[in-house]
Amino acid sequence: MIQRKQTLWLLFAAIAALLTLKFPFYTGNTIKDTVTGIKSFEQLNARFDILITILSVAIGVAALITIFLYSDRKKQILFTAINCVVSIVVIVLYYLQTKKFVDGAYSITSILVLAVPVLLIMAIVGINKDEKLIKSVDRLR
Repeated sequence: MIQRKQTLWLLFAAIAALLTLKFPFYTGNTIKDTVTGIKSFEQLNARFDILITILSVAIGVAALITIFLYSDRKKQILFTAINCVVSIVVIVLYYLQTKKFVDGAYSITSILVLAVPVLLIMAIVGINKDEKLIKSVDRLR
């Protein structure tokens, strides 16, 4: 199980998804009081919005669960593909949350959020390679 490349990709995706709870995606100023225009410095991370928090934890947990579905590769591909779609939805939600800021900049740790779908796609490629290898071995028997 651990010797398979896709296991490592799924593990890295889970770690990256869970690290978004700690590290910021965007930092900047928001207006706290619209009458006086008082700004406050805030960091946008996964804990900023409850929906992003739930989806980020779900992505991390789903990636960890998918690791243990190694005996059923079709189900593993399905779970990973769904997880990839959810991670893209999270990226869109992060982008929409940045509109609440008056000014700011993307943090270097926003790479974690962007890396999750890439790692999941790499896991899907690895699972597909395993599936092809198993089919070719079955043909030889």
